[in-house]
Amino acid sequence: GPCTECSCSSGKETDKDTSNRKKKENGDRSFIPKIFFGTRTHKQISQITRELKRTAHSSVPMTILSSRDYTCIHPVVSSSGSNRNEMCVELLEGKHGKSCLYYHGVHKLSEHHALQSAHGMYQAWDIEDLVSLGKKLRACAYFAAREFMVSADIVFCPYNYLLDPQIRESMEINLKGQVVILDEAHNIEDCARESVSYGVTESQLRAAREELDFMVNNNIRQKDHEPLRAVCCSLS
Repeated sequence: GPCTECSCSSGKETDKDTSNRKKKENGDRSFIPKIFFGTRTHKQISQITRELKRTAHSSVPMTILSSRDYTCIHPVVSSSGSNRNEMCVELLEGKHGKSCLYYHGVHKLSEHHALQSAHGMYQAWDIEDLVSLGKKLRACAYFAAREFMVSADIVFCPYNYLLDPQIRESMEINLKGQVVILDEAHNIEDCARESVSYGVTESQLRAAREELDFMVNNNIRQKDHEPLRAVCCSLS
């Protein structure tokens, strides 16, 4: 019969029983958190991945989240100036009847890494390694790196990918229950300020004020435009 000094006599679950029950409810899969490693610059990510290669954890699945400035291999988009993001989106949406063949080749990079992992050949890599392989396979390194995040145990990225809520949302980063490491964390204040700051020139303020003057003088949504005009006036 049941003993009197353990939980089975009172019908209460022990911590171990509760843990086992939760595992069964989740299909015998316990939750394993990812490590999000934030750095100040992309150059620092290169240094860290180089050190990772030298450790016993070099074969751990990883990815590096980076901007299109570093990972886009489309010959037209990558050679453009500051509007790479807009041009990329236009290609993906097929606005001008054209699409990005490199985006449609992302599975080639995914299959390559899956094959390496299966044969025990997986090694830590850097952005340049991924871009080089992407050019060879004609596959988009930017979207491949994002896809790798699903199975990665370590995710390297710049600070703002973790601090800026808009970037977190666009990159589909969920930090709940995950491990977050911030390298050189004394720089966090500046990065946090930059994430919620926006710069405008005096000419932009002047142009905005003129447009708002026109709106107010022509009785176009005066209630909305008058406070905005007041802000522009006070700033200028």
